[in-house]
Amino acid sequence: MSRTPRVDPPPERVTVETEQVRRLVAAQFPRWADLPIRPVSDGGWDNWTFHLGDAMLARLPSAAEYALAVDKEQRWLPVLAPRLPLPVPVPLARGGPGAGYPYAWSVYRWLDGEPARADRVADPVRFAVDLAGFLAALRAVDTAGAPRPGKHNWFRGASPRAYDGQVGRALSTLAGHVDTGLAHEIWQTALAAPRDGVDTWFHGDVASGNLLLRDGELAAVIDFGTCGVGDPSCDLAVAWTLLDREGRRAFRARLAVDEAAWARGRGWALWKTLVACAQGLERADEQADARADDARRVLDEICSDYAEGG
Repeated sequence: MSRTPRVDPPPERVTVETEQVRRLVAAQFPRWADLPIRPVSDGGWDNWTFHLGDAMLARLPSAAEYALAVDKEQRWLPVLAPRLPLPVPVPLARGGPGAGYPYAWSVYRWLDGEPARADRVADPVRFAVDLAGFLAALRAVDTAGAPRPGKHNWFRGASPRAYDGQVGRALSTLAGHVDTGLAHEIWQTALAAPRDGVDTWFHGDVASGNLLLRDGELAAVIDFGTCGVGDPSCDLAVAWTLLDREGRRAFRARLAVDEAAWARGRGWALWKTLVACAQGLERADEQADARADDARRVLDEICSDYAEGG
């Protein structure tokens, strides 16, 4: 019997300063030493991201666990990019430790666009179909030798059961604040959903900040740190976290998702949503409150959709 992987608490992050990046670039890539360096606003959590001139970015993992993805991205993004219908990051160089920074890091070409939000999307159904088309193309890429679920991607592509402990703790925290009975039922439905499909490529974190828009249309997909080969249902979570009701239907139809995979995808969405809701109660800071407000909206969407048989 295989053992369910255990997901550890979030790792300890290191801080990276602009001057530190300037020293790293000067020492390892002197041809770029004169380019201006500045932090990317909303550059993400897993990596510290900096503009390197106007056309590139330096991406430095914020913890040892996130650094596990560097070699994977260096190896596989050049393979995936030409097979996908939208631009994705392709590494230009691989950096190493130095200037007090302990991990491998990467330089990428900058991809223009603004993070996808529902109020920025010009046509929700077209956006959903375009996104599903991208994921369908990703799933079609040959999987030979590709990375399987593991610590490098926080077990995306495995069963959502890897997060059963986190969901249980979140439900305990949220007792009396949300309908924990219904949420528990949805979670158990996800865990019980059978899987007999073929392993395919997945992105692993199809979320607002990793989907770029231009003129309201999907223009690029970024941050493949959690990508791999396995059960692609983790990529379905976006159906509840970002898409509206009509977009969700079009998304599911384009990907031809069966009931079991849809239930697992809903489970992935529920896991992250419950954790964000619980953090909003546990932490007294503005950022956690904002995330919790959005998570409550998503939780309502998940629960109402499930109750209606969606």
